[in-house]
Amino acid sequence: MENVALIQAMTALAVGIIFGLGALGTAIGFGILGGRFIEGSARQPELMPALQVKMFLVAALVDAVAMIGIGFALFFMFANPFLAALHAAH
Repeated sequence: MENVALIQAMTALAVGIIFGLGALGTAIGFGILGGRFIEGSARQPELMPALQVKMFLVAALVDAVAMIGIGFALFFMFANPFLAALHAAH
C-alpha cells in the first residue's frame, strides 16, 4: 500500500512540474514572440499584416507544445501506467 501512495505522490509532483514548466516555457515564448513582432512592425510597418499572420501561427505552435505536455500530465494523473505496472507485478 505504501508503494501506491509513493507512486501517487511522485506522480502528483511530476504533474505539477510539467504544468509549471509548460506555463513558464509558453510565457517566455510568447514574450519573445511579441517583442520580435513589435520590433518588426516598428521597422517595417507595411509588413505588419504578414508579420501578424506569422506571429499567430507561431503562437499556436508554441501553445500546442504546452497543451501536449498538459495532455501527458493528465494521462499520468488519471491513468497512471506506473500503478498498473505495480499491480501487474503483484
